[in-house]
Amino acid sequence: MKALLIPRFDWRVWLGLGATLLLAWAAYLPGLSGGFLFDDFVNLDALGNHGRIDNWPKFWIYITSGTADPLGRPLALLSFLIDGRDWPTAPLPFLRTNVILHLINGGLLFGLLRALGQIINLPNPRNNATALLASGLWLLHPLFVSTTLYVVQREAMLPATFTLLGLWIFIDGRARYLRSLGDVGMARMLVGVTLGTGLAMLCKANGILLPLLAWILVATIFRNSESCLVDSSAYLRLRWLDRGLLVIPSLVVLGYLLRLLPHIHDPLASRPWTIGERLLTEPRILVDYLGLLAVPRSVSTGLFNDDYLVSTDWLRPTTTLPAILIVAGLIVLGFRYRSRAPLLAAALLFYFAGHVLESTTVPLELYFEHRNYLPAMLLFWPLAHMIVHWKASSSARMAVALALLALFAATTWQRATLWGQPDRLAALWVARNPDSPRTQASAALQMMKSGKYQQAAVLLRFGMQKNPGEVQLAFNFVNARCAQSGLTANDWQAVTATIVHAKAGHLLINQWLSHAMTVAADQSCPGLTLDVTGRWVVAAMSNPALAAAGRREEDFEPLLGELAVHQGDPDRALVHFRRALLAHVNPDFAARMVAFLADHEDYRQALALLDTYEQNQQHASSPGFSMVWLHAKVLERQGYWPRELAALRSELVVEMARKNAMTTTP
Repeated sequence: MKALLIPRFDWRVWLGLGATLLLAWAAYLPGLSGGFLFDDFVNLDALGNHGRIDNWPKFWIYITSGTADPLGRPLALLSFLIDGRDWPTAPLPFLRTNVILHLINGGLLFGLLRALGQIINLPNPRNNATALLASGLWLLHPLFVSTTLYVVQREAMLPATFTLLGLWIFIDGRARYLRSLGDVGMARMLVGVTLGTGLAMLCKANGILLPLLAWILVATIFRNSESCLVDSSAYLRLRWLDRGLLVIPSLVVLGYLLRLLPHIHDPLASRPWTIGERLLTEPRILVDYLGLLAVPRSVSTGLFNDDYLVSTDWLRPTTTLPAILIVAGLIVLGFRYRSRAPLLAAALLFYFAGHVLESTTVPLELYFEHRNYLPAMLLFWPLAHMIVHWKASSSARMAVALALLALFAATTWQRATLWGQPDRLAALWVARNPDSPRTQASAALQMMKSGKYQQAAVLLRFGMQKNPGEVQLAFNFVNARCAQSGLTANDWQAVTATIVHAKAGHLLINQWLSHAMTVAADQSCPGLTLDVTGRWVVAAMSNPALAAAGRREEDFEPLLGELAVHQGDPDRALVHFRRALLAHVNPDFAARMVAFLADHEDYRQALALLDTYEQNQQHASSPGFSMVWLHAKVLERQGYWPRELAALRSELVVEMARKNAMTTTP
């Protein structure tokens, strides 16, 4: 058994790897003309929250601003600085970096598979060919276009990078230990798992699965190789290391997932399904994923699968039980063939273990293609092994391998070409997902960018009728009608009904209603008046699903305050803003409301609200230990809020004096 972290030089291997990487670059090239999509806008805008990131204080504020995970994904945020330091910005550098990162992951996968093949003593030339073909099929698979060309999913790609690197170091260390029983091997195992897991988790929380994935490789690929440990003390040391490094962390993750089982039938405030229904639905989704991986195609449902049919029991829909049996059967197959077919067992168990966090009890959204990026990395290894070891002529084997790579590359090129044409892509998704509100909203946005306001309004009206309660459709409908000719009474009443029946989206409702009030005050949209926006606020407040979120003071009191300002009653606005602030004492929250009053020249009320905050700032809630806590500490260390609020107060005093002087001048 060889233990090599870096593959031995073989010009044919490196030539093949280089050609594969160039082919992948060419396949993805048409997609570089694409743009930002969906979650890109709400994640990348942090680049511009405090102006251009051109000094260390702004850097630390930005890098600690993540809220998606408890750890905040700081390494993923750091990577975006390679491509842009403010917002808005051009998408091309971000897309290009994503493609380069995908190529790097393909190279790391080749190295990992080559090292794993050495563990099971595959003949070196065929091992190289197997690793090259398997990594090439993964690299060129069209399913991963929706990860690679979706900028924000760098947060799925970077954890894969560090997971691959960590696993490679781990298996190299284990091979060294089995060969020489030295401490160097154990140290490498320790570094591979701990460093790889830590770095992966700083990109996304599912990096915590690295110990489980390493455990699977130990239980499959290393299963027969450890018989060489005749020294009982060496064997015992290895078992203790496995327990501490792999088993216990994996059991902690599984325990976290299992703790949610007592609540599987409880309603969720932000989801239209229960955890129990999610557990019934996910096997169908996993089977769908496997279908997409088994049969490459240039078109799929893409980003928007919010219309996916939820399983309500074992036979509704009828595919639920068969899907559960298929998934269970594949997992059992993986366990049973750990010794006889280690490549197949490793591929299957690695795949399902890679989905254990995002496809079980955690109440994330049901379906996203990018969740396959890391789990699928070993799936093509058994196929490549079968082709390379096929008892046929070398020319026949080469022809089959090249044909598969060419097919995958051509399909990826077709799909990347679609992703490089946002208008065409949006129209295609509508055709394939006619019941998806997100798809309809995305297509309507593309229509409006092209000036097709009437078509957008028709599409959105149709969507509102099919999906009552989908506020994203209603709000985009208002935007389209305003750009077209203005709102009618029927239009704003339909929007009111949508808000009343909304099941979620309180943040979107809050932000958009604030924007709608500004438009109404400017009188830039016929039919959209302050009275109409006031009715919408009342509708939101009467919605029990939104009220159940317990955010009346934080969401609705500021809206009532803004409405009062627009209606010329700043004293009433101050009452609402104070209620909101006293319920949620926070400097950022206070500064935004004070700035709103100042923007409308209500300086006296703005100063009074600032006084309210400073008198109650000791009651500000402290976040638990997380990136939010660290972000607050960074701001505190910089004296950020005292400095900003002092500057705001000074400006308010000057402006109020100027305003008073103007009103008293004869």
